[in-house]
Amino acid sequence: MEKLTIQEEEAMLAVWQVGPGFIKDFMDVMPEPKPPYTTLASTVKNLERKGFLKGERYANAIRYSAAVKEAEYKKRFMNGFVNNYFQSSYKELVAFFAKDKKISAKELKEIIELIEKSEQ
Repeated sequence: MEKLTIQEEEAMLAVWQVGPGFIKDFMDVMPEPKPPYTTLASTVKNLERKGFLKGERYANAIRYSAAVKEAEYKKRFMNGFVNNYFQSSYKELVAFFAKDKKISAKELKEIIELIEKSEQ
């Protein structure tokens, strides 16, 4: 799966938030400063070309919906991120944030509990 640009990720976040909709619907939920309508329309077309969105024509407009689930994109993105920056080690990722004091001992305990629950 291709890595998206920041602009494309912002558009996909809007699509995942809204669900199937039109460009105006996605524009309404985007954070400020919102891109120009034509820029968002171009980004959406690129996402459709890349296979992230599906378009369905309604009269003179196109209704778009996600062709890739948000969880699937996040999973693939994080796997690539960990592979590229942390030698494929999630332990290294967690250690990085612990050393930089971005994660607390309490949060680490909560993560351990989640892991232990999923192993049962």
